[in-house]
Parts: sequence; C-alpha cells; structure tokens
Amino acid sequence: MSTHAAARVAAPTRREQILREAARLFAERGFHGVGVDEIGAAVGISGPGLYRHFPGKDAMLAELLVGISERLLEGGRLRVSEDAARDDGSPEALLDALIAGHIDFALDDRPLITLHDRELDRLRDTDRKRVRRLQREYVEVWVGVVRALYPALPENEARVTVHAVFGLLNSTPHLARPEARPGREATAALLHRLARGAFAAAAADPA
Repeated sequence: MSTHAAARVAAPTRREQILREAARLFAERGFHGVGVDEIGAAVGISGPGLYRHFPGKDAMLAELLVGISERLLEGGRLRVSEDAARDDGSPEALLDALIAGHIDFALDDRPLITLHDRELDRLRDTDRKRVRRLQREYVEVWVGVVRALYPALPENEARVTVHAVFGLLNSTPHLARPEARPGREATAALLHRLARGAFAAAAADPA
C-alpha cells in the first residue's frame, strides 16, 4: 500500500472528527456549555450540518460513552484471544498487555474520562445501563487474568484491585500540565509499574 493510500485509510471520517471535537469541548466546558454551532465550527461545517450525522448533542454523548466502553471491552477480549492462540502465552504477559492497552486509552482519550465522570448521568437510562454492563464485563476480563496470575487472590479482592487500578490509570486528566510531567513514554512506563505494583501488593501475604 502506498503512503498516500495508507494516509487515506488512517484519516478519520467526518463522524469521527465530530465525536473527537465534541468530546474535547464537552470535557473542557461541560455538556450544556457547548452549542451545536461550536462543534460544527471545530470541524469546519455548519451547526445544522451536524444533523446529517447526529440527531443532536445527546446522541453524540451516548455514542462517545457507549463507544469507548465497547472499545475497551473488545480490546480486552481480543488480547485474551491473542494470548490463548500463542504457544508462549502467559497470564503475566496477558496482564501486561491489558495494562498497556488501558494506559493507551488513559493517555490518549483523557477527554472521554472527564466526560464519563461528569456526564454519564445525562444519558438515557437504556444507554447508561448499557455502559455499566459493558464496564462490568470489562472488569471481569481483568479479574479472570489477574486470578490466573495470582490464583491465591480471592475473587472479590481481585475485583476490588482491578477497580482500584482503573482509578489509578484513569486519573490522567488530573496530571500536571504537559510541560511539568514526563513525556508520554515515561508516563506510560510509570503507570505500568504502578499498576503491576498494585496487583502484586494485593496478592502479597499480609503476614
């Protein structure tokens, strides 16, 4: 494939551009603080032109929050499948892969974390329940991997630890200003060490 062809494949669609800018603006100023016209201006189309892609802001919010929950779950399941298909697969390598995947989300999609924390309750009941169901399934993917690596860790403690690690990784919107923190690679490595340390501490004999 040529460089130009690869660029065309990688280029975001107009719908993806709208969602990215909507997430950024919603996270910066709140759902009710952003108008359709402003989202349109951010992607170079008129506000009314957005209605060719979404019926309104509520639909954008739902697609953002449901979409990221689906993406995380699908990514987690894919990593489990890939590990099972490898001759050298192991629970430790799989846990590292899950952590790395979530760190990519935490560093690259910080507006979605802020959006989830602030605006989840604005979703319709059916969409909110769907997000919660997807999140529970994602947690259980991790619990299974953690207990395969640390079989002596009780299931309920593994689940609590997974939630705690998510809280640690999802704290990235609260990190210092970009110029005051390590670069992306160093930050990712630090977060990875902290996450592995949390799981190891949970599995350690309290005596």
